[in-house]
Amino acid sequence: MTRNRADADDLVQAAVSNALAAQHSFTPGTNFGAWMFRILRNRFLSDIRRRRDTCDMDNAPAEALARPAAQEDSMALRELRRRLADLPADHRTALMLVTVQGMSYEEAAEAMNCAVGTAKCRVFRARRQLEAWLMGEPQPAKRAAQSQAKAQAKSGEARRRGGSIRSGSAAETRVLHPGM
Repeated sequence: MTRNRADADDLVQAAVSNALAAQHSFTPGTNFGAWMFRILRNRFLSDIRRRRDTCDMDNAPAEALARPAAQEDSMALRELRRRLADLPADHRTALMLVTVQGMSYEEAAEAMNCAVGTAKCRVFRARRQLEAWLMGEPQPAKRAAQSQAKAQAKSGEARRRGGSIRSGSAAETRVLHPGM
């Protein structure tokens, strides 16, 4: 146990003195060797505990008393899970296939039935969006921006053709179907 002959001799001497002090607890007819070994082992463990480095609480280094907080990691993972759920399904799927499952872009594209470039674009956009969300950058109103862009494109196309952008009007019908 001690790996040192001098310490072993001291341990045996201390264990024998403990056994003599507790001889009334030994039951005759039981295994004396096991009883002595238990006393020897308990004495060894007690000696190790006594030799531990101890210091006054006032003199203890802060590292000995503090542990790194795990709350921030837990909160970051919870935020990541929540933001992953906010991603569009095709972007989330592409990101998971490539980053979590370790698929190549080609394999991911095949699994999603799309072009390799589309898979790369989805992963890129998902990463960029997650980074923006997790870094606290202001979230653009995505749908409002998309509908505004569509409206601008529609009005630009109508102006180029000389028509109006009113929905369902005859002018829009002429723009969409020039033969009418």
